[in-house]
Amino acid sequence: MRITYYGQSCFLLELQGKKVLFDPFITPNELAKDIDADNIQADFILVSHGHSDHAADLISIAGRTGATVVCSFEISEWLNNRGVSNTHPMNLGGQWSFEFGKVKMVFAAHSNSLPDGTYGGTAAGFIIQSQGKTVYYSGDTALMHEMKLTGELYTIDLAFLPIGDNFTMGIDDAVIASKFINCKNIIGMHYDTFGYIKIDKKEALAKFENAGLRLSLIDIGSSIEF
Repeated sequence: MRITYYGQSCFLLELQGKKVLFDPFITPNELAKDIDADNIQADFILVSHGHSDHAADLISIAGRTGATVVCSFEISEWLNNRGVSNTHPMNLGGQWSFEFGKVKMVFAAHSNSLPDGTYGGTAAGFIIQSQGKTVYYSGDTALMHEMKLTGELYTIDLAFLPIGDNFTMGIDDAVIASKFINCKNIIGMHYDTFGYIKIDKKEALAKFENAGLRLSLIDIGSSIEF
């Protein structure tokens, strides 16, 4: 599994020969100024919620690539009304088998609206089963007891968790969340982009290490294999 980071909560996963993009927010992100969103290819785009720091490049990338956008019913309707017809609406607890693997939409404790203020449904995360691995992309979320159920129902190999605090979990809560889901391999997201979510990376890495966990903070534009 190849994972490329484009800043904030935007990742590209290459699964089963398909490019799966999460929460495309690139162009307005000063930290991602060296990334050209017009060069990003995607077969699928998974959208956790509609806030601008997760969907700023959604319409442009979806329109250019023809990618299938997997999202809440409300975001799907919003996109359809704006000329993006290739959508797959889902809702909490629902699962679907795509070409790259199974996707289940799960609850995220967060608000959800589109950039123009339109209601976006319930914020969500995704559990992806592909290539013999199970990946949890939490989306923006607070620490919540539901994560324990996720850890009981699935063997999570890799989790993407927010660590920036203020709008989502911070470092300490993300450590607890990692234990709730019984996952030792964590990729941090939703940090450093704005003043509200600046973190001390050394502190974050140390806290996860001291808890027996492995936190990866990927440089923007870089890729790792998992």
